[in-house]
Amino acid sequence: MNWPNVWNFVKRNLLTLLTILGVVIGIALGLGLRAVPADGETWSARDVMYINYVGDLFLRALKALILPLIVSSLIAAVGSLDLSLSKKIGGRAVLYYLATTVLAVILGIVLVITVKPGADSEADEVSGDQKGGPRNVTTVDTLLDLVRNMFPPNLVQACIQQYQTVLTPPENNPTESDIYEWKVGGAYSDGMNILGLVVASIVFGVALGATKKENALVLSFFQQLSQVVMKVTGWVIWLSPVGVTFLIAAKILEIEDLGDMFSKLGLYFAVVAGGILFHGFVVLSLLFFLFTRRNPIKFIANMGQALATAFGTSSSSASLPVTMQCLEEKNGIDERVSRFVLPIGATINMDGTALYEAVAAIFIAQLRGLSLSFGNVLAISITATAASIGAAGIPQAGLVTLVMVLDTVGLPAEDVSLIIAVDWLLDRFRTLVNVLGDSFGAAIVYHFSKAELESSKQPQQDLSLTQQTELDLELAHPVDHSATTTVMPHDERHILKNSRL
Repeated sequence: MNWPNVWNFVKRNLLTLLTILGVVIGIALGLGLRAVPADGETWSARDVMYINYVGDLFLRALKALILPLIVSSLIAAVGSLDLSLSKKIGGRAVLYYLATTVLAVILGIVLVITVKPGADSEADEVSGDQKGGPRNVTTVDTLLDLVRNMFPPNLVQACIQQYQTVLTPPENNPTESDIYEWKVGGAYSDGMNILGLVVASIVFGVALGATKKENALVLSFFQQLSQVVMKVTGWVIWLSPVGVTFLIAAKILEIEDLGDMFSKLGLYFAVVAGGILFHGFVVLSLLFFLFTRRNPIKFIANMGQALATAFGTSSSSASLPVTMQCLEEKNGIDERVSRFVLPIGATINMDGTALYEAVAAIFIAQLRGLSLSFGNVLAISITATAASIGAAGIPQAGLVTLVMVLDTVGLPAEDVSLIIAVDWLLDRFRTLVNVLGDSFGAAIVYHFSKAELESSKQPQQDLSLTQQTELDLELAHPVDHSATTTVMPHDERHILKNSRL
């Protein structure tokens, strides 16, 4: 064995190896602590909170970086591109994300209809002691809220809240069963409106790019701010091995009976997890190879740190800083592409979530003995695609949008409780594949945009050189604003004139 090469590999991938080790230790620690309860019988909620405390601090630090990272990186990336180029890059990214989401939904539907995991189970048996309250929502309202949140009326409010339609039964007939006859209202719920901030940042970046020469200082500010945020991100990322360990250990302790849970939902879990991993590591890898002719295995290995963080935090938004760093430093993706494409992907690209919601809806229909027509399946596929776009990049956001998918086949919202027992683990697989899909998308877009990026780089360098020349000459001959005229030797006026030309 060539020890120097092994040592160099370990040094290059130390953080990734430590994070993966943290995942393994977290699973082992959780299983071990389950065997030694704190009070002799079971772990209380307070005991679990103590175990989760360190992981919660890590997750808070990552989430604190989401807002400054998305705003600064998007504005800097879009503002530094030509308008025509940013439209092309954005169009390619959206086209890729929509195509892969549709592929994920089709794969999930094929698997669940072929395997039929709900055909041999009983709904009462699967539901166990889980309770789920119905949420009054319709598919139309959810889609309308998605578009509404793209245009927040207050950008400061969008940093902490997002709009949600609220339906209340009429006062004169509170037992009205037709939800479409209920009174329509609205309220703001806690949670960052990332979609609105992404749209606002892109618009601001486009405006900055259109006035690049006049506002070079503003663009430079956001570029420098983006670099500062990435530096802080690098510091926080080194906490990920410890944070991931405690997040996973605490989650395992929360489950009352792991064996009973998997015995009842084992086939469903296998179909969803298998479909998600197949889509991520086979379908997306094949697309990446076909488009770029690069080795997907090496690419995935370089993204190991981001994937481990995604699995541990169960949040594609929280993993965004790590994903950017891995793409730029290890896979050589131009930061103008990664910082433009990744925030969009973290918002609208939810391949794992789309596949999960399609499978979950049909699985619940199978449990209830409901026969689905081709129209029902088609409606599920379209709604699952739309719902995944509207899902926030936070833990278990898919459960919220799953209600919308269940509504398309007439299933009650409380049926979500039938699968909630294993959702915490499936959510980690979904997030992992969502992050991998974002990364593949950025790499594919970069591959098709290389020539345009190179051609747009030279004019920017020439512009910067001209601005620097002007600045140097102005520093050498400062203007006396108290005087009515500025006296400058004829030769130097001639030099300054030529430099500006």
